[in-house]
Amino acid sequence: MSTAQVAGEAVDKGIGTKEDWSAETGRARTWFESLRDRICAEFEAIEREAGSDASFTYTPWKREHHGEPVPDGGGGVQGLMKGKVFEKVGVNVSTVGGTFSPEFAKTMNGADPENPAFTATGISLVAHMANPHAPAVHMNTRFLTTRKAWFGGGGDLNPPIPYAEDTADFHASYKAACDAHDPAYYDKFKAWADDYFYIPHRKVHRGVGGIFYDHLECADDAGFEANFAFTRDVGDAFLNVYPALVRRRMNMDWTQDDKLKQLIWRGRYAEFNLVYDRGTLFGLKTGGNIDAILMSLPPEAVWE
Repeated sequence: MSTAQVAGEAVDKGIGTKEDWSAETGRARTWFESLRDRICAEFEAIEREAGSDASFTYTPWKREHHGEPVPDGGGGVQGLMKGKVFEKVGVNVSTVGGTFSPEFAKTMNGADPENPAFTATGISLVAHMANPHAPAVHMNTRFLTTRKAWFGGGGDLNPPIPYAEDTADFHASYKAACDAHDPAYYDKFKAWADDYFYIPHRKVHRGVGGIFYDHLECADDAGFEANFAFTRDVGDAFLNVYPALVRRRMNMDWTQDDKLKQLIWRGRYAEFNLVYDRGTLFGLKTGGNIDAILMSLPPEAVWE
């Protein structure tokens, strides 16, 4: 088989001919960290508007295996704030690499027991709000490489007390980001979010949805540039809409019944993240920091 035929077969399988993605991983990391900085600054500004001096604390961590540091395994920074408006919000960034366990490699795009190497860089955010009328939220974007390279991410709104106006504005922001790149993206990724953020044992969705995408593969440099541009717009779409929703709801009066609704809803949220969330599993399987992985859990919840 000729080199051209081998290359063509690789592209057909989504593997591509490019093998060294280190520069692209670095660019993605820089972007995710800059997005973290802008989001955290905006959230701290909201706290100041509420008369709070709460700020993020940042805790660096290194990737470990069975409690021992992994040489050249990378790590990340956990950002955490507990304030007047944001009862608990985590904004984490990480860049890790190494090899998957043979069994876990079988579940990962482009990896296998004979070739389990990977890199992953990304940002992950979860905000739990003090006011039950203010929606909680999840946002994540990431770039991974195995034998393949791809982007994934999205965001979903999780209001204990939904408002149609907030839902519409959240979806409109993501739709605009999707439409700028592919008119088919929004419907496809919205449906993916609806399917993914579902709690089968409760037969309910986790929230009011958003978008979710994964395995947006980069067979070559052009594919990377296109998918990276889309992922940047996904991050900007979150920053453009979510702080506005918080400001809309953060000063509303609420009752004990409202708070109870929030705490019960948080229990459902915790169930999803501990039982079904792929990001939680990925972090646990790759030696991530436990506190950073579980920062998505709410500060208080009830089960009734």
